[in-house]
Amino acid sequence: METLRERRIRLSDGAETTLQQWGERGPLLLGLHGVASSRRGWMRIGEYLAGSYRVAAYDQRGHGDTSVAQPMTRARILDDLRDVVASLGEPLHALMGHSWGGAVVVAAGRELDAVERVVAIDPMLRLGPGIWSANVVREYRTLLGVPFDEREAAVRASYAKFPPVELDAKVHASRRLELATLERLGADSGIEAGEWDLRRTAYDYPKPLLLALPDPTRSVVPPEERDELRAHGGPHLRIEVFAGAGHSLQREAFDRFMPVLEAFLQG
Repeated sequence: METLRERRIRLSDGAETTLQQWGERGPLLLGLHGVASSRRGWMRIGEYLAGSYRVAAYDQRGHGDTSVAQPMTRARILDDLRDVVASLGEPLHALMGHSWGGAVVVAAGRELDAVERVVAIDPMLRLGPGIWSANVVREYRTLLGVPFDEREAAVRASYAKFPPVELDAKVHASRRLELATLERLGADSGIEAGEWDLRRTAYDYPKPLLLALPDPTRSVVPPEERDELRAHGGPHLRIEVFAGAGHSLQREAFDRFMPVLEAFLQG
């Protein structure tokens, strides 16, 4: 059953975001969603773990129910995460992220003493010049160019095979998202220019780090980068590959992913 516990958080530059929590007791986990998603993308995992953990997630800048979409520099995105962690007022058992959010948690997790371990699901550690506009922005141009009722119909048709909790999360994520937000993220953070390269933040990682990766043919982490990470990640790095799964493996391979996640959280 969904447990809706939400509160607004004011960030250090005056912007606001919404934090949602599932579970009443246990160690605290914090999730960061990927591009064109929202905090509710963690709902299925949050509900699953709610008996043993408290799972929190927030809307990244420009997504979900946040109040602003700028600036979206790498530094500001990391500051937003630090602000949210500080607002929680206690150490995190784990910081979890998917795609864009996965890269952010890898970078922030090595710096934040309040974070014990990190989980990154197919993290977007690097993207070459022009790929952002050619792939990501182009993918969402049609969807985000129509009114919300048409968007919702398109989302529900595209993801009809998803469980209802996942489908509702996709609808929520598309409600207020604007194409300009994705364009601004690409420009402000250097992604579009090919300056987004966080691979070395995973080298010699100082605490337990789980990289959950999908099939190499459907991943943003190509085989050569996986080899680099295995060679330089250090003894705290664990890489798990989910054969046949796509970029959002936590949805597609949920039943395979959750036992791996739980084992990692239990240490």
